[in-house]
Amino acid sequence: MPTHHDLPARPEFMVWGYLDATTPPVLKIDSGDTVAVKTVPAGGGPFLNPNAAAVPPEFATILATLPQNGTHILTGPVYVRGAEPGDTLQVEILDIRAWMEWGFVAIIPNKGTIPEDFDETEIIHPTINVAAGTCKLPWGTELALDPFFGVISTAPPKHWGRLDTAVPRAFGGNMDNKELRAGTTLFLPVFTEGALFYTGDGHGVQGDGEVCITALETGLQGTFRLTVRKDLHYRMPFAETATHLISIGLDEDLDDAAKQAVREMVLHVCARTNLSRTQAYMLCSLAGDLHVTQTVDGNKGVHMMLAKSKL
Repeated sequence: MPTHHDLPARPEFMVWGYLDATTPPVLKIDSGDTVAVKTVPAGGGPFLNPNAAAVPPEFATILATLPQNGTHILTGPVYVRGAEPGDTLQVEILDIRAWMEWGFVAIIPNKGTIPEDFDETEIIHPTINVAAGTCKLPWGTELALDPFFGVISTAPPKHWGRLDTAVPRAFGGNMDNKELRAGTTLFLPVFTEGALFYTGDGHGVQGDGEVCITALETGLQGTFRLTVRKDLHYRMPFAETATHLISIGLDEDLDDAAKQAVREMVLHVCARTNLSRTQAYMLCSLAGDLHVTQTVDGNKGVHMMLAKSKL
């Protein structure tokens, strides 16, 4: 029978700022097991003011204890027994919810979609109401929370060495895709033994694009079912909901990211139907919706959504 595991928000279960295939796992599980993961926001230091008193003590402990090597504080890695390079890790996102009533949104010089227009740091701390599932911005606008993890990842290939978490790649990582909410299944290529699953960078709510460089950065807890798929050999992240297929393109050039998202969808449509490549391409043109996932993470993101009812 599958086993359930818990990873609380503690420094010994986390890394700050990098993905590395040589990082020792914090947990080993069997394929099909579930893991409840508690995460803390990205960043640190300058984002704590002026609400430092509201920062949860366990987050403050992590900031004071964990060696900082970059931006994102990730929980993991989790080793999934049986996973080998060339396999696919099926990540069922069973539940996501906010646990902090603290968070921030920031503009950072030389970051974001139009850094030439916004050259000064500015930080706000929206009021988060976990029970109501809302956040209130300082100027009065109230938004419903729609939480997801900005970073969901397997480890990169070992020969790539240690990578900063900022740039999403074939292993997933900092995709900042708001469609990866509870109820979605994400498929990630496996590049190293055990897959080495990481997650973090909790977002309370975000628009497609994440244009100013941050979402509502806050602490989330999520439950995942991790299953090794020997029958799938995906070369790029791909996602699926009850109603839609979601292909994912990642590239420094937004046009090339869009091309990749379309190519991936054509491949998946052909694999699931008896349509030819040309027919699948035409179907994508008629029924597929391209969205700009994010424009701020080095490799820009585009995802295509195609309703399963159109297959």
